[in-house]
Amino acid sequence: MQVHKDIKVELDETLEEKLQLLSPDFSHYRILKKSIDARKRHAPHEVYTVEVYKKGESEKLPKFEFKKQKWTKNPPVVIGSGPAGLFCALRLVEQGIPCILLERGNPAEKRIFSINKFWRYGVLDPNDNVCFGEGGAGFFSDGKLITRIKSHHIPYVMDRLVQFGAPEEIRFLANPHIGSDKIRRIIPQIRKFLTEHGCEIHFNTIFSELVIKDGSVIGVQTQDGREWRSEHIVLATGHSSDEVFKDIFKKKINIEGKSFAIGLRIEHSQNFIDRTQYGIYCEHPKLKAANYKLADHDKKSGVGVYSFCMCPGGYVLSSGTDPDGIVVNGMSNYNRNSPFANAAIVVSVDHQKLFGKDVWGGLRLRKDLELLCFEAVQARGGTHQVPVQITTDFIEGRLGNALPTSSPSGAVAVDFNQILPDLISSPLKKSLKSFNKKIPGFISTESQLHGIESRTSSPIRIPRNPQTLQSTSHKNLYPAGEGAGYAGGITSAAVDGVRIAEAIVNSI
Repeated sequence: MQVHKDIKVELDETLEEKLQLLSPDFSHYRILKKSIDARKRHAPHEVYTVEVYKKGESEKLPKFEFKKQKWTKNPPVVIGSGPAGLFCALRLVEQGIPCILLERGNPAEKRIFSINKFWRYGVLDPNDNVCFGEGGAGFFSDGKLITRIKSHHIPYVMDRLVQFGAPEEIRFLANPHIGSDKIRRIIPQIRKFLTEHGCEIHFNTIFSELVIKDGSVIGVQTQDGREWRSEHIVLATGHSSDEVFKDIFKKKINIEGKSFAIGLRIEHSQNFIDRTQYGIYCEHPKLKAANYKLADHDKKSGVGVYSFCMCPGGYVLSSGTDPDGIVVNGMSNYNRNSPFANAAIVVSVDHQKLFGKDVWGGLRLRKDLELLCFEAVQARGGTHQVPVQITTDFIEGRLGNALPTSSPSGAVAVDFNQILPDLISSPLKKSLKSFNKKIPGFISTESQLHGIESRTSSPIRIPRNPQTLQSTSHKNLYPAGEGAGYAGGITSAAVDGVRIAEAIVNSI
């Protein structure tokens, strides 16, 4: 077996032709990595890393098999069925450890009805929406698996997703993506596996409070009056569970403010993005909907502005969890066939510089801006629509009209200059102008900003011991995923859930 790295394959070539030159006697191969290099628009090409095998050689696929544990304690209780909670439960049951999974919302099949009602009519279910319910936020709404973290658990996460129905290509694509349409069929398969292997799942079960005795968390109570006792409580409630943050603060569990990012989501036509990235090759059948990645850093202020959660061929979604607040997010289906492309353009918010020891500073800023967006839409005669502004109008400080949008909630034109504080609007304008130099036409009368992108990550962190992964103030409590401040996307949250499960096993 040989490994060939960074094989350049032109658009009019095939990988097999390249392999014939590199390994003339090869029998079969396995792709380890595939990406598109479009840095030079006049010559976009594919780049592969491949394992090549001769006749008689067999592929050495990674295997993830685990020793069954002898478990005599109460089952671990996992609160939340987002990526962190689901993968924590999955890793536990694979090792023979029964567990209990509590979810405030509905199963995925029912959840979509509540979400569609919100998008179309503005009727919000506070426990069953884009952020809450089986699958969590991003895992349910998009299935984008891009991550910056390095972890030996990533292949395991990808392997299990493929096992439950994800496309094989997520194992090797540089920007793996399942898509909203496919992920909704995968989640029920994960649930089926969990329930068949010792996981007891309770939907529509709303967290009330943690039960604490002598400095240790010994259980959890829910609003329906039930209580579960366990020596292992996993808190994987996501970045939008404000009431959970308040409860643990009240219980004197260590909690601290965390830096995050806030901004707006920009939308262009997908055709424009394809042309800017691929040039004359933009309609080549080998090239799928193009994406981009942008960043700008001000050395003097230390503020960074960057693109986040870019959705080629996607949609801008209203994703709030409060009836008087508007939040936006992005998603795309597997085929990425929407005529629009969108991405969050967000400004870093340094908690220490802005809020000091005020734990709630970031959360308060987030909530205030979401409320202002809601009020701006109401003031313009709207109801539940998404507030928007043409990019040229934002730069020049004037209220204009709304362009057509991909958002199923519709749009109302507002002036974000009247909503955003200067600490967000000034760097945002500066960086948009910088991005316009990198992608001419990025600012135009045909691109539109949507607000507000405020749930990029949690503004709160629950400190934990780096060895045991338990809370630094209370034993038996395992803060996990985005809500605890230890992840920033689907893959990193799933990996964190796996790490928590392993920490529980090691505590035996």
